[in-house]
Amino acid sequence: MNAFPPPNPRDAVNPGVGFQFRPPSRRFRRRSPFLVTNALISVNVGIFLWLTLDEIGSAVLGTTTGDRVLDFVIARPFLEQGEWWRLVSAGFVHFGLLHVGLNMFLLYQLGRLIEPVIGPLRFGLLYGASLLGGSLGALIVSPYAATGGASGAVFGIMAASVVGVGQRGVNPLRTGLGVTFFINVLLTLAIPGISVGGHFGGAIIGAIVGALVLAPRSWHVPSWAQILVPVIAGASCVAIAVGIVGT
Repeated sequence: MNAFPPPNPRDAVNPGVGFQFRPPSRRFRRRSPFLVTNALISVNVGIFLWLTLDEIGSAVLGTTTGDRVLDFVIARPFLEQGEWWRLVSAGFVHFGLLHVGLNMFLLYQLGRLIEPVIGPLRFGLLYGASLLGGSLGALIVSPYAATGGASGAVFGIMAASVVGVGQRGVNPLRTGLGVTFFINVLLTLAIPGISVGGHFGGAIIGAIVGALVLAPRSWHVPSWAQILVPVIAGASCVAIAVGIVGT
């Protein structure tokens, strides 16, 4: 699963139309506004460095440990062996520096736009549900391809953000955020080797969850619903994956 940066990185953070998500509370501003974003980037980069250094060390020492990346990716044959952790681990493994770099760049941009608005808990739940949606999409569209990458989750956050912009009466395609998402969709369909199911699965779940998590205050969405819905969405993705593999 891959993701690509916007033509102008500033557009992803400062869309070129006069709209603004609800600002964070004073209590939240006293804490780190990017807690989950920074943690996710650290974990993804850390895993990439660990796997890369392990591969280099094995080559230098002449030892054979196999391709450790395959211990994380998702594919139906692995799930059929009961390795269900791959539904999550696939979202934290990347195939090369460009892959991880582009995904983390977009996560960095989107996290600074969204996490201060909805807080770390809701942002983490949105990310997790989108990740599981990406894994389910990859399992449905390309079940026997070894798939990995954070872009299913990143697509989910992008889709949620686009929905949030639209809920505020702004045409997403008139913003840098909407254009970025549209370009990424086109690249997903045009470039071979990118997980279409992973990207679209993450985007669909992200859009559904984002409709509540990023809903304007005037909608009066209960706080418990903004927490419960992403949990249900993620659990449903896991349940559907179990059902698919079990058939």
